[in-house]
Amino acid sequence: MGAYVVRRLATLPLLLLGISAVSFALLSVAPGDPAEIVLHQRNPGQMPSAVAVAAMRAELGLDAPLPAQYVRWMSRTLAGDMGRSYVTEQPVAAQLARRTVPTVLLTAAALGLALLLAVPMGILSARRRGGAVDAVVRLAALVGSATPSYALAFGLIILFAVKLSWLPAVGYGSVAQMALPAIALSLAPMAQLTRLIRASVLDVLGQDYIRTARAKGLSEQIVVMKHALRNALLPAIGATGVILAHLLGGAVIIETIFTWPGLGQLIVGAALTRDYPVVQGFVTYLAVIVLLANLVADIALRIADPRLRYERGRV
Repeated sequence: MGAYVVRRLATLPLLLLGISAVSFALLSVAPGDPAEIVLHQRNPGQMPSAVAVAAMRAELGLDAPLPAQYVRWMSRTLAGDMGRSYVTEQPVAAQLARRTVPTVLLTAAALGLALLLAVPMGILSARRRGGAVDAVVRLAALVGSATPSYALAFGLIILFAVKLSWLPAVGYGSVAQMALPAIALSLAPMAQLTRLIRASVLDVLGQDYIRTARAKGLSEQIVVMKHALRNALLPAIGATGVILAHLLGGAVIIETIFTWPGLGQLIVGAALTRDYPVVQGFVTYLAVIVLLANLVADIALRIADPRLRYERGRV
């Protein structure tokens, strides 16, 4: 296990280097000139001259060749300085740190809600295979996978905030304000986990040790909950890292709709204003979180399943 963790950690710098280089190159070909946008914001209603734009590009370091810009940014980032925002002139690292807690709270609530509903639904669907309950659960999972999170978000706002006035549509700081964005964000992972757990439970229920447990006269509930559930949940543990990445990606849209002050809302504003340091810092920061989350999920899976534990000299 220790050797596996070391190997995985050793690959993280290379992955981060590749991700940051690709995102940096994509930003360079994005339409719009950050220098012009900054000048427009500093002097509303005035058309910046070519001389002023050139001077601003030099001030922002955009006049240098792209490889030189990337090397300069990477060297500063490795030293702990992710640069300053073109728009707010605040340190990028401070902005990311300030927006992290709201996003963590929202994604944790969405993931918890998805697991809370997906586990019993997947088990129930597998136990009632071919019946009406199974058909309803599978249909719900299919609809959940096909429904865009933003469409569900607007539907929840119209129903619970506008028509019924049960929950607030915007704001941050209370459980009530978190309810609608968490529900909207949890739909897609809940559908994915439900289908995954259903398939896993069906596979486990066909194993020899399950048939042996039934032959001993154990009730179906004990067979499923005590003997089948642990192995059936292993694929869900392994998929948690990937699902977390999807949640963080979906949070960009959900936070914007519900004005949730997290990383998603920050990156949308930065992208619209071509605030390259914030966008580049966000991509790198998010990549670190996702890679570490996948590593933790893989380690947890190997702890839960002894068959996957790495031995010395084996891959």
